[in-house]
Amino acid sequence: MSNIVIVESKNDKFFMQAMVEKLNCDIQVDPPIYIDDYKSLEGLSETELIKALKNLIRKIDRKDIEKIGIIIDLDNCSEQERLKFVDRCIKQVFQAETLSSTKQFIDICTDRGTNAKLACYFTNVGGKGELETLLKAIKARESPHADCLNSWKTCIESQGQQINQKGFDKFWVSIYLRYDTCSDNEQQQAGRKCTMSGFDYVMKHKKDIWDWDNPALDDLKEFFTLFC
Repeated sequence: MSNIVIVESKNDKFFMQAMVEKLNCDIQVDPPIYIDDYKSLEGLSETELIKALKNLIRKIDRKDIEKIGIIIDLDNCSEQERLKFVDRCIKQVFQAETLSSTKQFIDICTDRGTNAKLACYFTNVGGKGELETLLKAIKARESPHADCLNSWKTCIESQGQQINQKGFDKFWVSIYLRYDTCSDNEQQQAGRKCTMSGFDYVMKHKKDIWDWDNPALDDLKEFFTLFC
């Protein structure tokens, strides 16, 4: 039997795969629930999560899966709001206990009476945010180019304009990848090797640009150890 984790986007998948490798856990990171990376999580459709869960029923009935994880962004919602969202989706597919907390398994059961366990985690830093929020918090290199965006943000705001934190964090990470961590050789193929569009390359070849011992990862590590 194996374990599987459903994630929200392809970049979440690349990051979580790297985390799993660091922890040496036997977990398969499932194809992601695709949404627009620049759309708030309120745009995440229950239909998509329900569909992803339904796709696991046959594997559960064959007893190919023992444990299921769901990782989605907390964004600006409360943990309870996210728990209610996931709980509604689970109960559309399985007979299940009420999901009342993260990092804790509940028992689920298919219509054929096959049991499995399910837990969830919401990507965040300090109770809000998403993947880029986490990446910004765990950067391991000097980041003068990205950090200068703080002055840019102050300037923009002084002109009566606003940029939300979600957009700022995405911009910060993109500059960090492009200008603070991109080697001279990689600069020749910057679009493929130094951007979030090329995040698969980053997570395969440049894991050291992130601080894997940062306390911001402690909760996520705790979640993954449920599967180890």
